[in-house]
This record gives sequence, structure tokens and C-alpha cells, in this order.
Amino acid sequence: MRYRYPLLLLLVTVVWGLTFPVLKVATAQLSGVETTALRFVIAAACMGPFLRGIPVSAWRDGLLLGVLALASMVAQAYGLQFISANRSAFLTSLNVLMVPLIGLFLGSRPAWAVFFAAVLACVGVGLMSFDVQGDFWADLATLAAALAYAAYTILMSARAKHHAPAQLAAAQIACMALLGAAWMFADSGAQRLLLLPGLVDAEVWWGLLYLGAIASAATFFLQALAQSHVSAAQAAIIFAMEPVFAAAFGWWYINEQMTPLALLGGVLVIAAVILSQRADSASA
Repeated sequence: MRYRYPLLLLLVTVVWGLTFPVLKVATAQLSGVETTALRFVIAAACMGPFLRGIPVSAWRDGLLLGVLALASMVAQAYGLQFISANRSAFLTSLNVLMVPLIGLFLGSRPAWAVFFAAVLACVGVGLMSFDVQGDFWADLATLAAALAYAAYTILMSARAKHHAPAQLAAAQIACMALLGAAWMFADSGAQRLLLLPGLVDAEVWWGLLYLGAIASAATFFLQALAQSHVSAAQAAIIFAMEPVFAAAFGWWYINEQMTPLALLGGVLVIAAVILSQRADSASA
């Protein structure tokens, strides 16, 4: 089926949409580093059966991908301590424009319609976040997260085809868990870490389980599988649906509201995704 792999990425995007309100709740009790580290320790435990027999090349690419993803997610979680889940999702999705621009500098030549779709998606994102209050440093951290994830998307599309999806996902997650745990220990200190079980309530622990098992272990595998068949520019525009799902889940889970202007922005993002898929099919 021609749309099998884009649909897999769309499923990944739905799962990621729910992470924003879940992270918003978690970062009310944990720092961005703690949230991200615990998330990937859980994910690494889920990927344990796939850690045996991973070749050195997969560990090398997994480490590089893991560093980019970890930096992106810590910066995103930091920003969520100060801005709404909706705004974070909208700013993060600006990687949809960063991906083709970085690709252009690296020598790729996406179809003109992909650039148009990226711009259309960014206009939609702008409308969705126009009237949502921001915070300068949180916004800046979230934009840095978007840039790191744009680089991650490009590298994933380039390297995923060279590895078994489960091995690449397991290598990434193991590296992120080790680096994240070391970062958490250095940032929080042993005394706070010993007190964490009593400081964090059940809702946050269930949220961390979702973030680790579903939104990390499962989606990293599906992303590695799908992006061995989908270009970085096309994948980025599919990921632009993330703020649409994040806004819907934010309304459902933590009662964040959307204005008519934001709804119009969501329609433009959906239109951009459809256009990107048509452009990719026409060039195939």
C-alpha cells in the first residue's frame, strides 16, 4: 500500500500529540531533565529484548540520533514549565520549515510544492499560536528543540535504511537513557533523586509510563521503520499535524482552549500535509 509508511508516521504524530498535555502535567512536579531521563529509562527497559546483537554501526548512528533527540526533548520539556501545551506544540512544529531549508543547504532538492506546503504549515502554526501568551526563554528553548528535531529528522531519513528498525530504535533509546540518567544525576543531585518517589503523584507516574513505553519505545521503532521509506521533507510535514492533535488532546486532557483563529490554523496545517503527500506521489 503506497500510503502505508506515511500513515505510520501519522499514527506516530497522534501519539506525540498526547505527549504535550502529559508533559505539561509532569513538568509541574519534575524538571525537564528529570522528565526526559525517566521517560527514556522506562523506554530502555521496554526495548531490552532488542539490545542484544546490535552492530557497532547501529550504536554509532543511535548515539548521534539519541543526542539530537535528547537535546530536543529536554529543551521542549523545559519550555513546557512556562508555556501552554498548545504553544509548545505549535513552536515545535516549526521544524516543518527547518527540515527542507537545512536539506537545501546540504544539497537536497525537494519539490517546490514541498516548500509551499512547509510555508503553509508554518502560517497555520502561526495562526494557532498567535493569541497564546508566551515566555521569551521558554519560547527560545522550544525553538531550539524544533531545530534539533529538524536535524534529527534529516539524519533519521538518511540512516534508517541502513539498519533494522528495532535495533536502531533500541540503540537510540539506550543511549538516551544512559545520557539522560547521567544528566539527571548531575542536575538534580542524589538527595532529590532519593526523594522523587514521594514527591511525584500517581498521575505523573502513569504519564511517564505512557511517555516511555508508547511515545518513545513504540514510536521510535515505527519512525525508524517508516522513515526508511519516506523523505525527511515529507516526514516533517506529516509531523506538522502534531499541534493539531496536541490542541485536541490539550482541550480534552487539561482543558486548554482553542480560538476560531487557531482552528483556522489547524485547517491550514492539515491542507499542508495533504499537499505534501500529493507532491511526493507526483515525483515518485
